[in-house]
Formats: sequence, structure tokens, C-alpha cells
Amino acid sequence: MTDEKAKRHQERMQQRKEIVDAKIARATEDRGVVIVLTGDGKGKSSSGFGTALRCLGHGYKVAIVQFIKGTWECGEKNFLTESVFRGENPKLEYFVMGTGFTWETQNAEQDKAAAEQVWAECEHIFNDPEIHLVLMDELTYMLNYKYLDKDKVVSAIENRPISQNVIITGRGAKKYLEDLADTFSEVKAIKHAFDSGVKAQKGIEW
Repeated sequence: MTDEKAKRHQERMQQRKEIVDAKIARATEDRGVVIVLTGDGKGKSSSGFGTALRCLGHGYKVAIVQFIKGTWECGEKNFLTESVFRGENPKLEYFVMGTGFTWETQNAEQDKAAAEQVWAECEHIFNDPEIHLVLMDELTYMLNYKYLDKDKVVSAIENRPISQNVIITGRGAKKYLEDLADTFSEVKAIKHAFDSGVKAQKGIEW
């Protein structure tokens, strides 16, 4: 790199640093946030579980509520719940809906009852200030199919402890979830191996 190129690079990085530093200086509000991860691309649940592991790694208490995939073997559930059962992870509460994919059960009343049951079991987490993060995996399906009362769910999130963070994952997040969210990300599907006939792999898809 020539001296002139090095100088221009340094100037650009200094400008970038000033922009980042200014944003950091403006971010003075200290509270929990709502993050919605939606879209038709792969990686929404993976991102949510990754953040849950990050919180656990910092010693925070975490609650995970897993909808839709309840009857599937799931690597993250295997790892996390086994550590709980062994008494190694008292910082985690884990709730799983007792049915599988709605297109597998093909029974709306059964799915609705299962969703309402797991919600009743986990609703208390939104009143626990010790829980730093709540992951509601695949919640959008429960709301879009009207298996859960939208107003009840939104109210619970809005009235949670001020320092509690919430992550919601799932396709088709509606406008009211975007309005509720502090961070709203849409994962776009460009290519997926499954669409080309590649089998889903343990450890990659589940």
C-alpha cells in the first residue's frame, strides 16, 4: 500500500470511528429490548439460541419457550435440557409445546390446546426480573394461526420487567410485532440446499 492509499484509508477509518463513537455516546437508555427475527430464510432460531447461549455464558438467567418443533429431536434442546437435568444449569428454564409441526398434526384444536398449555406454564417468566432473556422460538406461527391470544401475549411482553430482553422468531411476523420490536430483522432466503434435493442434516437443520 502506498503512502497516499494508507493516508486515505486512515482518514476513512477515522471518519467511521467518529460516526460509531457518536452513536455510542447517544445510546444512553438502559433497558431490555424486544428482538424479532422473521423472514423465509434459514437461521432465525439458530440466532435466537445463539443469543441464549451468550447470555448463559455471562451467567444470566434465561427462559426458552419452543413452539412447533416440540416432538422433533433438537440438538440445542438436547444439550441445554440435559445440562439442566444434571443440575449443571440452574440459570435456564425450558418449555416445549407438546405437539410437532401444525402441518403434521393437522388438528387445529389439538395444536391450540397445546399452545395454550405451554403458555400457561411459561407465562410467569414475564414477571420474573431475574430472567435476563426470554426466547420465544416460532411464536409467530402461534399468533398467525390464532392458537394464542395476540393481546395477551403482547401485553405480557410490554409489561415485563424493564431489564428483561425478549427474542421472537418465526416466519410471517405481522406489523404489530414490528411495532413492538426494538430490533426487527428479516432473514431473506436466497438459496437453500433442501430446495435442491439435499437432505436435511442432524446438527445443521435440527
